[in-house]
Amino acid sequence: MNKAFRLPALLCIATTAFADGPKDNLADSVRPVPPLGVEVSAADKASLTAALQKLRAAIDEAAKAQVKNPKLADLLPDVEVYYKATDWALRYNELFNVKDIKTALDQLEEGRLRAVELKTGNAPWTKQTGLVVRGYKSKVDGSVQPYGMVVPENGFDGPKRLDIWCHGRFENTTELGFIQQRRTGVGSINPPNTLVLHPFGRFSCGNKFAGEIDAFEAIEHAKKFYPVDNNRIMMRGFSMGGAAAWHLATHYADLWCGANPGAGFSETPEFLKMTQKEQVEDTPWYEQKLWHWYNATDSALNLWHCPTVAYSGELDHQKQAADMMEKALLAEQIDLTHIIGEQKSLGIKADKAHRIMPIALAEVERRLADIADAGRDRCPDLVHFTTWTLRYNRMKWITVDALDQQWERCRVHAKVTGSSAVEVKTQGTPAITLDMPPGYCKLSLIEKVKLTIDGQQIQVSRPKTDRSWLVHLSKQSGKWAEVLGMEAKDQLVKKHELQGPIDDAFMNSFVFVKPTGQAWNEATGKWAAAELDRAVFEWRRQFRGEAPIKEDKTVTEADIAGSNLVLWGDPGSNSVLAKVLAKLPIQWTKDTLTLNGKGHPGAGAMPVLIYPNPLNPARYVVINSSFTYREYDYLNNARQVAKLPDWAMVDITKPKTTQAPGGIADAGFFDEKWQWKPAPAKK
Repeated sequence: MNKAFRLPALLCIATTAFADGPKDNLADSVRPVPPLGVEVSAADKASLTAALQKLRAAIDEAAKAQVKNPKLADLLPDVEVYYKATDWALRYNELFNVKDIKTALDQLEEGRLRAVELKTGNAPWTKQTGLVVRGYKSKVDGSVQPYGMVVPENGFDGPKRLDIWCHGRFENTTELGFIQQRRTGVGSINPPNTLVLHPFGRFSCGNKFAGEIDAFEAIEHAKKFYPVDNNRIMMRGFSMGGAAAWHLATHYADLWCGANPGAGFSETPEFLKMTQKEQVEDTPWYEQKLWHWYNATDSALNLWHCPTVAYSGELDHQKQAADMMEKALLAEQIDLTHIIGEQKSLGIKADKAHRIMPIALAEVERRLADIADAGRDRCPDLVHFTTWTLRYNRMKWITVDALDQQWERCRVHAKVTGSSAVEVKTQGTPAITLDMPPGYCKLSLIEKVKLTIDGQQIQVSRPKTDRSWLVHLSKQSGKWAEVLGMEAKDQLVKKHELQGPIDDAFMNSFVFVKPTGQAWNEATGKWAAAELDRAVFEWRRQFRGEAPIKEDKTVTEADIAGSNLVLWGDPGSNSVLAKVLAKLPIQWTKDTLTLNGKGHPGAGAMPVLIYPNPLNPARYVVINSSFTYREYDYLNNARQVAKLPDWAMVDITKPKTTQAPGGIADAGFFDEKWQWKPAPAKK
C-alpha cells in the first residue's frame, strides 16, 4: 500500500533553496561557488576593519581573563563565529549585497557585547530563549563553525525534544548570511515545546564529509547547554537539507526517534540523469561503487528503525527523492509515509512548486508529534541493518566489525526469540558484535544464551547483572565462534574509521604536511605544489575552515598520534613520506613509480592514495590528495560524492580539469587487509 497523502493548501512556505543548481553542465566554464561578492567602498572597508579590530581585542581580553574557566573552550566559539563571518566575507570578497555591510556591522557589535560579558565570566545567551546563534570548535580542522538554536519559552524546563533542521542550497549563504538567518527568523519549522537546531553543515555540501561531522559536533555542543532528550531527536530538512536528512536518517537510523526529509535527492545517478541529463553509465566503475556511500536508497532498510514521514510538493521535480526511496523501501517490504502538498488546484506552476505547503506541514507535524511521544526504542528485540562500508557499522545492538568486501552489500538481521535465545542472520560480514547496553538486555541472567547464527547453534556468554550483554563473534572457515575480543589493534585490517577511501581522512582531524626538500622531478614537484595550494584554497571555500598545514620538518609525535597526515610531494621532497615509504605498498624512485604491479615513468606520474599510517596505524596517511570532488561538482550537490577510491595513479602529462587532477591512469581499492587486489573485469 502506498501511504501517500495529498493535502490542499491555501498558503505556502516559499523557498528558493535547491538541492540541485540550475542545469549547469559546463565543465569547461564553471561559475565560482560561492560567487564573487560586490565591490566594497574604501569607507565601508575601513568601518568593517575597525569593528573587526575592536571585536578581536575584546575576544582576546575575554580569553585572557577567563583562561582558567573550564567552560571557555565551549563559550569562546560563540563569540569567534561573529569575527570569522565578517573577516572572511571581507577578506575573500564574500559580501554579496551592499546591505551585507550593515549586517556585518550589526553582527560584529553583537559579538563584541558577548565578548564583554564573557570577560566577566557571564554568558547570558546560553540561557536565552528564542533565536540564538551558537558556535563550536571543530575537531576536523580546528575551525569555529556556527549553528543556530530556536529555544522555546520553557526550553530549560526538563528534557526536550530536539529537531535537527538541515538547510537548503543557497550558494551565497556563507557564515555571514547563515548567522543573519539564525538571528532573524525561526525558519521553516517551529514545533511547540521543541528545541530546533540548525547546523551550518559546512556551507553547501548537503551535510556530507566534514558537513556530516558538523551536524554531530553541533548536536554534542548543544547538549552541553540545553536539556536534550536523547530519545526524542528528529532528523529533518528540505531541498538540499532534505537530501541531508535522507542520508543522515538512513546511515544513523538508530540515533533518531524519527525523520522528516523534504524534497532534495536520495541518490546520485538517477537524480543526475533527471535534472542534468548526465550520461552516468560512463562513470568509472570505482566511482559507481562509491555512490553506495551516500545513496540513501541503498540503505533504505535501516529506516525500519527510524519512523519516517517524507514530504514533497505535488509538482516539485524533487519529489523524485521520495519516489526513489519509496521504490527502495518497497523492495524491503516497507511502505513509505509520503505527505504530498497539493499544488495543482491552487494554480501553482511547476517552476514555483519547490516549497513547503502549510496544510501539508501541519499534517507532518501532527505525525511527528506522535512519533516523538513514542520516543526512540534503544534496544528492540528485532534489528535489521544494511551497510556498504565500515564507516557506518552500527545499528542498535548490532555492530559490524569487518566486511567480506567494502562497497558490497552487508546485511545483519538479529532477533531475540526467547528468554535465553537469539537468532542472527548475516550476509557479507565475518565479524560482528552483539552489544546491549546496561539496563536494556531482557535475556535471562541465569541461563546460557543459545545463539543461532546463519543456522549454526552456539552457546555464548550470559548477560551481566547490570543487564548488559556483550558478545564478539568471528567466522573462520565458514564457522562462527565467540571470541574474547576483536582483532589486535595493530593488525593491518580495514575497520571502522580506518576503511578508506581517500575522502574518509577528512572526516577527522588532519594535517597537510608540506614538503621542504627538493622534488625528484621538476614536473611532479610543480604538480604537487599546485595541488597543495588548490587543496588549501578549496577547503576554505567549500568546507569553511583553514586547513592545518605543517612543514615536514616540524611534524610532531602529537600530530602523528592525533591526526591523519596528508603528505604532499615525493620521497625526495617530503621527509615524512620518505620515512614511511618502505612500509607503504608502493615502489617509488626518481625514475619509476609502481602501483599494483604496474610501473609508470617517475617524471610523468604521481600517486594519490590512503593507507594506515605506518607511524601510527590507528590513523591514516594520505598522499597528494584532499577531498576528491572538484570544481565542476560544486555546481550540483548530487555530484558532491567521492570521485577516487583508495588509490589512483595520476598521469600529470594530461591536463588538470574541473573534474580531475590529471589523467587517471589507474585506480582501485585495497582489500580488507589493505593489500592490492585486481580491478573488476570489464563488462
